[in-house]
Formats: sequence, structure tokens, C-alpha cells
Amino acid sequence: MDDGKLDTLGQTIVAALPGAALGHSVAFDQLTLTVEAAKIVDVVRFLRDDPGCRFVNFTDVTAVDYPGRENRFDVVYHLMSPTLNTRIRLKAEASETTQVPSIIDVFPGADWFEREAYDLYGVIFVGHPDMRRLLTDYGFDGHPLRKDFPLSGFVEVRYDDQEKRVVYEPVRLNQEFRKFDFLSPWEGADYPVLPGDEKAEVKP
Repeated sequence: MDDGKLDTLGQTIVAALPGAALGHSVAFDQLTLTVEAAKIVDVVRFLRDDPGCRFVNFTDVTAVDYPGRENRFDVVYHLMSPTLNTRIRLKAEASETTQVPSIIDVFPGADWFEREAYDLYGVIFVGHPDMRRLLTDYGFDGHPLRKDFPLSGFVEVRYDDQEKRVVYEPVRLNQEFRKFDFLSPWEGADYPVLPGDEKAEVKP
């Protein structure tokens, strides 16, 4: 579908969903709708059922973190219409406390995707029948794909052979080996003379 037809489709959807679909844009041969998070279920149901859309293929739910914004997350949905042979992206802004309605009643396949977005970003989906972590360990602290999550994490997990169980310990960063010269092996290092170098034969 060319950009002109995508733009027309976007205008039609926004006109049909006042207060739910807030705007649209076309880039890289794909239509993107900005939607109200609280009305996401109405939007995806319309896109699935309307004869002019038929976005019956649910592809993905994920999030993007913009920690400098008041609503730090974009919750992003991807759908496909075999009828129109095109894809659509939905974006809904959410804060850390925004309760985004689950779309499981419309697309049951969203189950694990919503759990993943909750686990990794902390986006809360209300109406989900099993909203618990999916990828991180039991008792995991924080949401690891947030941009303010520390690279080292908060705890490290290991199996203690003496206690015969998994133990959690605060992360300890040993700094004594963290000295880098940032030179590649092919450039050679400009070190001072090391002990033993004086014994090397110097060729003229």
C-alpha cells in the first residue's frame, strides 16, 4: 500500500475513533496511530472487525522507555491486515502508574507479550488474567529494560554448594582488574619498560 493510501486509511481510522485515536503518521511505508491508552481495547477491536481494516493478525506488544518524559513509556502494538496487505503500529503513552487495559479479550495471543512488557519495563496491564513476571527470576528487583536500570543489576544469583540452594547476594564490583588502555592488539601498547625487558636483545 502506497503512502497516499496509508494516509487516507489513517484519516479514516482517526475520524471513526474520536477520543481514542488521537492522530496518525506515515513513515517507512508503515502507518502509525497515536492512541489513548485507556481506550486501546476499543481501537484494536475496531481495527480487527471493521470491514475496511481487518487487522486480524496480532504481531507484538512492547514498550519504549523515555525516562525524561512525564509519561515515560510508549506502549507499542503491531498488527497486520492480510486483506489490505499492510501493517499498522499503535503507540500509547503511559507513566509508571498508568493502568493500560489488556487486549487479551480481543487478541488472546497478547498474553505473554503483555507479561513480558510488565516484566522488563514495568508497564501495568489491567484485566490480564496472570500478570506476573515472565523472563526474570523469582524475587527479581526492578525492570531491566528501563534506561535507568543499572547495568550490573542489584543482586547476583548463584548456587551455593554448601547450602545446597540458590542464594541472592548484593552485587559486588571488583575494581582491581578494571584498567583499560583502549588500544587494539595491532597498535601495540605504549607501556614503560617492564621487568625483564632489559634482557631482550635489541637489534640495530
